[in-house]
Amino acid sequence: MMATIKRYPGFRQFLGSASDYVVHLSKGDVRHQGVGQAFWFRPDTSVLSEVPATDQELPVLFHAVTRDQQDVTVQANVTYRFGDPVLASQRLDFGIFPVTGKGQEASGRQQVGAIVGQLAQSLTVDLIATVDLAEALESGVGSVRTALGALGEDARLVATGIEILGVRVLAVRPEGDVEKALRTPVRERLQAEADRATYERRAVAVERERKIAENELASQIELAARREQLVAQEGANKRREAEEAAAAALVSAKSDAERREIAATAQAASLRQLGEAEAAKEAALMAVYANVGRDVLTALALRDAAPHLPNVGSLTVTPDLVSGLLSALTNRAAEPAADAPSSNGAPAVER
Repeated sequence: MMATIKRYPGFRQFLGSASDYVVHLSKGDVRHQGVGQAFWFRPDTSVLSEVPATDQELPVLFHAVTRDQQDVTVQANVTYRFGDPVLASQRLDFGIFPVTGKGQEASGRQQVGAIVGQLAQSLTVDLIATVDLAEALESGVGSVRTALGALGEDARLVATGIEILGVRVLAVRPEGDVEKALRTPVRERLQAEADRATYERRAVAVERERKIAENELASQIELAARREQLVAQEGANKRREAEEAAAAALVSAKSDAERREIAATAQAASLRQLGEAEAAKEAALMAVYANVGRDVLTALALRDAAPHLPNVGSLTVTPDLVSGLLSALTNRAAEPAADAPSSNGAPAVER
């Protein structure tokens, strides 16, 4: 921000800023100087110079040729300040003209930029001309920064009151085609490294997938083995159950057979006893029947057969039936005498 000059009839008032150093000369003598000055002056007898009091940044960009005839671009930044503003105002154009009624920027800053830029370029060109392109690209930044450090000792800058505060070299770059060609091997190497990293990642992924597949297969094999054991155990259990069931069935069958044998034996014994009793009964009956007459036997036979004969609703007795029955009874009465045993004990034979 530059100072302000206010106009009044025959006089001017100067109001300085905190960032500029003003030098007021009146008739060749210094009347006022410093930062932030405020004073009255006559425009027809006064000369004002305004020198920047702050640090100045000067970016420089220039070309240089290496020892192997390759063009490079150097980008740097120089920081300087005016150590002696009065001396700088005397050597460079920092004057402002009060006739306009306001401050007007002089060409002093452009002059300083040209001086510092040319000195920096001269030092850099001299350095780059002694190295090859590869060396310039590899260590050029540090070398150029060291070379530009000599700016502070330049006699012209010292005589102008300029102090160099610092130099920063931002880049030393070749031409576009050369830079592209130089970048190609690096790019290919980086691409190869990237591809190798990709392949390694893929290999690691494949190895992990293989381990996962092996683990899954091992798990399946383990499950199959356990299933086989389970099936074998289930089969053994079912076989044992079948054996136990067969043994129980055999025991039950033996028990049933023994019961049936015992029952059959008991039934046979019972039947034998009944048969013996029936036989004894029949023998006894035969013995009784042997001493009973025919009439009694006939009556007994009729008694036993009566339940099995059909019912008789009515009976008609004819003279023939009565005569035949009487004849049969008469004959039966005569048979006991004929059936009597003979004197020698032999039974009589019926004729």
